[in-house]
Amino acid sequence: MNVQRYARIAGVLFLISMVAGGFGEAYVPAKLIVSGDAAATAANIKNFVFLYRLGFAAFLVESLCDITLVLILYALLKPVSKELSLLAGLFGLMGTALFAFAELFYFAPPLIMGGYLNTFSPDQLNALVLLSMKFYGYAGMIFTAYYGMGWLVRSWLMFHSGYLPKFLAVLMAIGGAGFVVRNFALILAPAYASPALLVLMFPGGLLMTAWLLVKGVDVPKWNARVSAG
Repeated sequence: MNVQRYARIAGVLFLISMVAGGFGEAYVPAKLIVSGDAAATAANIKNFVFLYRLGFAAFLVESLCDITLVLILYALLKPVSKELSLLAGLFGLMGTALFAFAELFYFAPPLIMGGYLNTFSPDQLNALVLLSMKFYGYAGMIFTAYYGMGWLVRSWLMFHSGYLPKFLAVLMAIGGAGFVVRNFALILAPAYASPALLVLMFPGGLLMTAWLLVKGVDVPKWNARVSAG
């Protein structure tokens, strides 16, 4: 395999995934959802329907990139440990699949407001719209431990690879741990489930994207690792 080509593709996919994810999971919901105000949230979805649908499309782009990244990262890290690289990939696929399930709640409001619930009053429909968006946010976060565990395993593989820098492994491990900790905090101690724990992923993600695009992997050390395997 052309390992440097794989690394460059991974860098491009990382970049697209972060931009699409930031837009679809952060920017659009922040613009549309008004906490505690069901009428305003429903009105925003009606008035900015294209932005609303664009947010869903951004998730599709992100998820397609993430699934492809699972394969590429598996191939890049397989020389260290085939079993652990596969485990990280399975964690990653599980996280993406569960977030895709959460997106069903994101796309439910147009159906709720589309005349299917004729016996409900406007206030009741607005309340259901807000509840659906709240479910979307909660369902999206309640399974982030899978995504975090995937990066904890990959970080261990990166650290011991010899052909990827150890500082990137440490940064990605911190980001993965932030996802896992916030997931359990959301379940056991919601008051301490700070969104700042998710932000820990961005420094490592940005640096890893830049590294893969510019440096890639250390090919001689990669070849030596493959030969040793």
